[in-house]
Amino acid sequence: MSDTADVLVIGAGVIGCSAALELAKSGLRVTVVDKLGGVGVGSTSASSAVVRFNYSAFDGVATAWEARHCWEWWPEHLEKSGPGPLASFVRTGLVALDAPPVPRGRVTPLFDQVGVPYQEWDAAELAARLPALDTGRYWPPTPVDEDEFFADATVHLGALHTPDAGYIDDPQLAALNLADAARERGVTFCFNTEVTAVLQRGDRVSGVRLADGSRLSAPVLVNAAGPWSGALNRLAGVGAEFTVRVRPLRQEVHHVAAPPGYHPADGLGPVVADLDLGIYLRPDGRDFLLVGGTEPECDPLEWVDDPDRAGPGATVPRFRAQVTRAARRLPGLRVPHRPSGIAGVYDVTDDWAPIYDRTDLDGFYVAMGTSGNQFKNAPLVGRFVATLVHETEAGHDHDRRPLHYACEHTGHHINLGAFSRKRRPNTSSGTVLG
Repeated sequence: MSDTADVLVIGAGVIGCSAALELAKSGLRVTVVDKLGGVGVGSTSASSAVVRFNYSAFDGVATAWEARHCWEWWPEHLEKSGPGPLASFVRTGLVALDAPPVPRGRVTPLFDQVGVPYQEWDAAELAARLPALDTGRYWPPTPVDEDEFFADATVHLGALHTPDAGYIDDPQLAALNLADAARERGVTFCFNTEVTAVLQRGDRVSGVRLADGSRLSAPVLVNAAGPWSGALNRLAGVGAEFTVRVRPLRQEVHHVAAPPGYHPADGLGPVVADLDLGIYLRPDGRDFLLVGGTEPECDPLEWVDDPDRAGPGATVPRFRAQVTRAARRLPGLRVPHRPSGIAGVYDVTDDWAPIYDRTDLDGFYVAMGTSGNQFKNAPLVGRFVATLVHETEAGHDHDRRPLHYACEHTGHHINLGAFSRKRRPNTSSGTVLG
């Protein structure tokens, strides 16, 4: 049987499409397979698509900073000649309110090292710059039906402001842009196509069997299946060597009207990371906000066994908790009677950091464990994957001598060993905000 392609990419979300594009740019024949009906219709479409740089290690900050430049120069990144709308990077800045899990002193030295501009605001400056916010300190987050939630603040917060942060206005469109650019380079997409077995020849992957009984053949496979990535690993018999687990987690993002004063007269208000109350806020144009949770300890995490059975809509308990917290931070925000929002399922690692690596099965690579916080890095992740595939297939031992990626825009060198399946678990805030 002749090979269908040089590489099979499993998953047509923003990560899989980016990997397919970069592999095709490097001269490989690529086929993308997805069990769903189109590009970016899974967890990609449920992403808040925040672009920010607050990570707890150099390689995480440097990756996000380089990726931000890819978004800023999106048409050039795509190298796409055909017509069609493009996703846009909306620069609003991000305000990270002070909270014990994210002390400024842990991240500002990394910003200095990477070259990320920032401002440190005390409570008075935060109040002056964002008058719609209640600057009270309410740590730790508590359930909204307990008396402690309504206790008056005795201390007021400052914040760390990164003016070059923001968000992507249409996350699914961004994935479609990558897919269209990949198609221009010959990439084939197969939708409504479920993988039921990973085929092997000796100690190497050789392709996949599909639900209809047919086969696709290739000597290299990239697992970018999002919340289904762990199940695909099990089909391949890989993962015993991983030092971090990956599990599917359901999370909701809610849609509310922006309160008066959130936006300045001449633009949009910032993204707000509020681990003090356990939420984040993101503009959705001038009229609305997205409200998400940062996984505070008082809220049980909603692990799921089967991503296909996770409901896609907002639920009353989650909506009430997250939007009530938002209303505590934004006194002018009205809490609607009916929930509005969307749920996504993310493949979450024990340390909330991704795995971009080879595996012990030759030819089987993973771009997984993205934990809801890697959308922003997708343009760069495709290049990481292409580097890993080409260098490993050429004989480089990435486990012994981790590869480094040279950044085109910022000049930094990123140690891809930071995303190893065999790493020592990272220190992080344990949240989709990283």
